[in-house]
Amino acid sequence: MVVANQKGGVGKTTTAINLATALAAIGKPTLLIDIDPQGNASTGLGIEQADRKVTIYDVLLGGEPLGRAVIPTKVPRLSIVPATVDLSGAELELIDMERRNYRLKDALDAFAESDDQNFAYVLIDCPPSLTLLTVNAMAAADAVLVPLQCEFFALEGLTQLLKTIERVRAGLNPQLEVQGIVLTMYDKRNKLSDQVAADVRGHMGEKVYKTVIPRNVRISEAPSHGLPALIYDLKCPGSQAYIKLAGELIQREQAREAA
Repeated sequence: MVVANQKGGVGKTTTAINLATALAAIGKPTLLIDIDPQGNASTGLGIEQADRKVTIYDVLLGGEPLGRAVIPTKVPRLSIVPATVDLSGAELELIDMERRNYRLKDALDAFAESDDQNFAYVLIDCPPSLTLLTVNAMAAADAVLVPLQCEFFALEGLTQLLKTIERVRAGLNPQLEVQGIVLTMYDKRNKLSDQVAADVRGHMGEKVYKTVIPRNVRISEAPSHGLPALIYDLKCPGSQAYIKLAGELIQREQAREAA
């Protein structure tokens, strides 16, 4: 599952980290792949630069098996494939490579055949832009989860992202679908948050999760300690919201598999 939004600052990496942690916490072995050159998901899970010996860059461009890049985190049942700034040059390097849009899919397929860790979920944290890295992630995935900030231009950005997903589905991955849209940075004291939430639900209907992620200072503090918010402060409203979101996501997946 890809966690994607081409806008920065919408809580994308925060959602990837904490949703992955929540899935692991409720007994689902989870792998988080950091495909963002900023490497914030890796940092947010406490992976030091010195420990990122084999990264997603080596997998996509160096032909390393994905399994060699997998690192266990401090969270039981949660592992990560880290990223470093090396990935910032990958866009240009990928252009002339064979199967440039399918490098991640090929690596994941090979990993699935040899994987003895048996992950229930693989989440991919994308860059805040629509690049070849994002296309690789979408070509490899079953579904896209879209974090959407409760702010004025939210729907405009969502429309662009949905067009990109449609293009990927038409040209590269017919199975790709929007798994859900999660409203982030919700402030119940702010009428704009309610208005944006109502607008998005009006346009996207059941695709929007019932769970909303509130603005919460503890969520913002957690990455500086190299911890997910759920470990940093389990009882804060943001952590509780991500646990609810994980439960809702699992229900949707079960319904989709049953259909």
